[in-house]
Amino acid sequence: MPAHPLALDARRRLDERRQRALTRYYLAAGAGGVAVGVHTTQFEIRDARVGLLRPVLELAAETVDKEAGRPVVKVAGACGYTAQAVSEAELAAELGYDAVLLSPAVPGADEAGLLERARAVGQVLPVVGFYLQEVVGGRYLSPGYWRAFAEIPSVVAVKTAPFDRYRTAEAIAAIAESDRADEVALYTGNDDAILTDLLTPYRTATGRLRWFAGGLLGQWAVWTRAATDLLAQVRAARAGDHALMTDLLRRSPQLTEANAAVFDVRNAFRGCIPGVHEVLRQQGLLEGTWCLNPDELLSPRQSEEIARVATAYPWLTDDEFVAEHRDEWLR
Repeated sequence: MPAHPLALDARRRLDERRQRALTRYYLAAGAGGVAVGVHTTQFEIRDARVGLLRPVLELAAETVDKEAGRPVVKVAGACGYTAQAVSEAELAAELGYDAVLLSPAVPGADEAGLLERARAVGQVLPVVGFYLQEVVGGRYLSPGYWRAFAEIPSVVAVKTAPFDRYRTAEAIAAIAESDRADEVALYTGNDDAILTDLLTPYRTATGRLRWFAGGLLGQWAVWTRAATDLLAQVRAARAGDHALMTDLLRRSPQLTEANAAVFDVRNAFRGCIPGVHEVLRQQGLLEGTWCLNPDELLSPRQSEEIARVATAYPWLTDDEFVAEHRDEWLR
């Protein structure tokens, strides 16, 4: 599932034509779902002065429902304390979304408060948990939290994105201890370790074996056709193709290197969203890299670094696929 970006024009207004084109791109690329209203979509869409939460959610839902021609999961991001998160979940339900991804970036809320919020949102739509890295607003969440979270009947999945091997394994082990463990799908959000997560069987202390079902990733908002091909290869490797498993492990650091360029890791992720935009701009899907926050800019030489990894690892890209269909998506 790609984390859906926001298409803006040079005046930082919603570019509806290009916004629809992005959704069409993800559908044509074979994505199993889209996540909208999340970090990559820019949290500022919720600002009353911007007023883009409903329009952006609506555009994506309409495009998927009218044009997918197959089952595609629609996940809406929700933020804030309980009242705000429930209100955003109600909007998502009205627009036909399937589930809500709950941001854990709620200043001052303790784990009990986050669990209460999840239960309240779960009365509106199924819930996807989110373990977010601290450098972009996340926090440490204890094993007790994840075990209790998985026990909530409305929880259907957890996206683990602490960008930390220890915390990822700890959360998986805690979820596995829940009586509902087999009902909670695991999605990697660790854009720095996508193949590592997808190729790793996690056997917990209780003997339960867990795999990641897939990824809900900002990285998969770019070069998405290649990402869907990669996921198919992962499934083949997990089914017993050991030569392919070895090859994927060889390529894993290359994907991490590419993510470092796109997400601007060298500069503490400051150019993360513009980096995603830059890939899409180079492909002609976006007109520019503009963000609602004018201070969110590409870092110096970030564009050149993205071009470097794309040239070095052509298996990661889908430029020919985009060039072939871009005008159709932009119709």
